[in-house]
Amino acid sequence: MINQLQLRASVLASYGATAQQTEELLTHNQNIFDHSFLKLPIKFPLAPEPHVAVWEEYAAIAKEVGVFEALSSRLVQLQFPILEGINQTEAYRSATRKGVTVDGMVEATGLILQQPEQLQLMLHQSLAGVIPVLLTKNREDFVSLVQALTMRNEPKSVPASMGACMITGFNNWDRIRQYRQQWSAKNFDNCSQSSWLEEFQRLIPQKQLYQDRLIILSDGFYSNVSASDIGLSEVEWRRLSITIRLEHECTHYFTQRLFGSMRNNLLDELIADYIGIVAAVGNYRADWFLRFLGLESFPDYREGGRLQNYRGKPPLSDDAFKILQALVKSAAENLERFDTQYGGKLRTLNSQPIMLIALTYLTLEELADSEAHSYIQKILDQLRDWGTRGQGELLLISNP
Repeated sequence: MINQLQLRASVLASYGATAQQTEELLTHNQNIFDHSFLKLPIKFPLAPEPHVAVWEEYAAIAKEVGVFEALSSRLVQLQFPILEGINQTEAYRSATRKGVTVDGMVEATGLILQQPEQLQLMLHQSLAGVIPVLLTKNREDFVSLVQALTMRNEPKSVPASMGACMITGFNNWDRIRQYRQQWSAKNFDNCSQSSWLEEFQRLIPQKQLYQDRLIILSDGFYSNVSASDIGLSEVEWRRLSITIRLEHECTHYFTQRLFGSMRNNLLDELIADYIGIVAAVGNYRADWFLRFLGLESFPDYREGGRLQNYRGKPPLSDDAFKILQALVKSAAENLERFDTQYGGKLRTLNSQPIMLIALTYLTLEELADSEAHSYIQKILDQLRDWGTRGQGELLLISNP
């Protein structure tokens, strides 16, 4: 029986890949989702992660003073401006790496937003659990927030096609401060600085107690594609763009929590955009996905499309990149055909996560193959059978 690697190599050969290009693409398109995390039974939505509780506190405070004011007093990165070289200053490093208070730091002049009053904080219920979402209607503010929270307040470039950012592993010093206060209250007779440093060393490995995950969204047009290009009014396309963008990021959150991975990789993007498009309009549109990537006029590629964001490090060679484009086009069209035929059965509440999970078992080459339909169906059947043999529903949904 042919194994997955042999199948992938065979598909690449059918697309004209040389031995060298095949080697490049087999590495680039490798599926690294770890399905050993998948245990039965599974109940969706998943329970919220520990960091959600503190964001619920932030949301409550934001109702009184506004979102930006509430967060600025708690997230240390928002107390510094976007400035080249700032992350090399002693003040910034002390505040963001050691939790030193910014009081008296001349560098801590605060993050400047163009429309701070427009910043919204939502606690979104996704299949993977509740996740904090920051939504801004100002593009410059979106860029500033991404730079502050993911680029150490450095003015690094944010692609125009990027309208969302999933932040994971965010060290929240406010949670550490709260932890210390609770620890001190329990150990009031032994809460000296040296004792705290010992406790802090015990805290460091327990990342769930101080690292957060959240999403930053803009309300701009998805993938920087205009409303006229998509054939909709600007109001309607902006509304749909937010839905696609939010569900896209929640799909990354889903794969991270269940399978330990979310990457800037085309398989991840194909799955996430599939979920986002279906959530927005009820069915999958391969033509939309290809336009988002810059492949609407395949075999020509539109410079500035999202595809170039996923070329890899080191980047694929030009010839391998051309084959990747052909794979993506076929994969999207195969997925649309499958969705048109079977998607309706997968829209029910109990089946909602099945298709998402099934796609994480496949590779871009398999989805681009002429037999993609049978590969998807086989995985779906195995998942349902697995759920039955596990003596319980594989996908048990509870309404939030």
